Amino acid sequence: MDPLIKKYNVAAPRYTSYPTVPYWDKQAPPVAEWILRLRNSFEISNEKDGISVYIHLPFCETLCTYCACNTRITVNHAVEVPYIETLLREWELYLEALPGKPVIREIHLGGGTPTFFRPAHLRMLIEGIMLGAKHHPEAEFSFEAHPGNTTREHLETLYQLGFRRVSYGIQDFDIKVQDAIHRMQSMEQVRQSVEMARQCGYTSVNFDLIYGLPFQTRESIRTTANHVLNLGPDRIAFYSYAHVPWVKPGQRKFTEKDLPADEVKRELYEIGRELFQKNGYYDIGMDHFSLEQDSLFRASCTGKLHRNFMGYTHNYTRVMIGLGVSSISDCWDAYVQNLKTVEEYEQTVLAGKFPVLRGHLLDGEDLVLRKHILNIMCRFRTSWDQSRDQCEVLPLCIERLVPLERDGLVRLGPNSMEVTLRGRTFLRNICMAFDAKLWRALPTTQIFSSAV
Repeated sequence: MDPLIKKYNVAAPRYTSYPTVPYWDKQAPPVAEWILRLRNSFEISNEKDGISVYIHLPFCETLCTYCACNTRITVNHAVEVPYIETLLREWELYLEALPGKPVIREIHLGGGTPTFFRPAHLRMLIEGIMLGAKHHPEAEFSFEAHPGNTTREHLETLYQLGFRRVSYGIQDFDIKVQDAIHRMQSMEQVRQSVEMARQCGYTSVNFDLIYGLPFQTRESIRTTANHVLNLGPDRIAFYSYAHVPWVKPGQRKFTEKDLPADEVKRELYEIGRELFQKNGYYDIGMDHFSLEQDSLFRASCTGKLHRNFMGYTHNYTRVMIGLGVSSISDCWDAYVQNLKTVEEYEQTVLAGKFPVLRGHLLDGEDLVLRKHILNIMCRFRTSWDQSRDQCEVLPLCIERLVPLERDGLVRLGPNSMEVTLRGRTFLRNICMAFDAKLWRALPTTQIFSSAV
């Protein structure tokens, strides 16, 4: 086993935010303060950059046991309209609070399974959102889809509403793995879903894949990767499986004994990465690959790649409003997360209140460290001016990079740091050097998945 893999395979955040959620303020910020900061950011950036909207659609008909998302398992489709009506009421609360008409640059439908909803109900949702908003000239709308229940009507309806990017949750093509994670879909099903999307006019198709799943082998991951290459998506997200059964009991369907050992898990990633790169896909950030013509690749070349709670995007917006149960909103110097159960969420919104469960107000130190972590995640480098950054902990962060340089993971300059090609495997560990909140209060139990 590579000694660096063993050394750095520790629990580490994925850094879709800084501070990470477990280190947010102990008490939820006052809603009035959240709205004040949101209004300020909105006024700064809305007309030029627009805003992003994430909408969480939590319902699934069956439980995928690998999943760590906030979901509600049901076959009762009567839940659709009441939930959408609540989403639109929450949006109205934001429209009433904002000092102008939102210019929407991004909409992303996540889940759960967005294609659980009937096409007519998705139309009701998006038309309701856009009724109080304007399109940004560079708007990009995207949604997550299950190949098993995504119909042509879904694709055509969302295309008519402005969606041009679809992300299919594939995970793996091996039957034994699919059975373990309760995510069954054939190669032919996926092929038909991709062909339908192309025929409808979608310009970007993404596949979500996971390595480190139960019963995966070197041969099975090679077969899955070759199937993916045969289907030719524009983007590939190749995620590390996060085994957190203490958070998601559904993962107890299998045990740690069924999972690939650490050294094998890393080999699975390397096999997939090598095949993708040999076939025209570029490594543009942690776990993400794209073809040269894709907007993510272009953004990575021009330094415009951005990362938020939705993952990597080529569109930077200062404001992201999250609608729906458990959704997270970000106005750059504040975060809030919605209530986590459907019932509480609906009751609170229908009572005319913002459904805030928790959040965090970023201070000056948080903003400086967030900037460096974003630079590392999106550009593989960062630089600093200690007189300008005005961050007392920055020298300590830089000191924590020295052992990483000795291991060949980073190159340090007088006021800069660059991630080496070898270091890209350990991106989460490198970001940890700047995570002052984590170092001040190291967790006593495992709250993050393993880095490698």
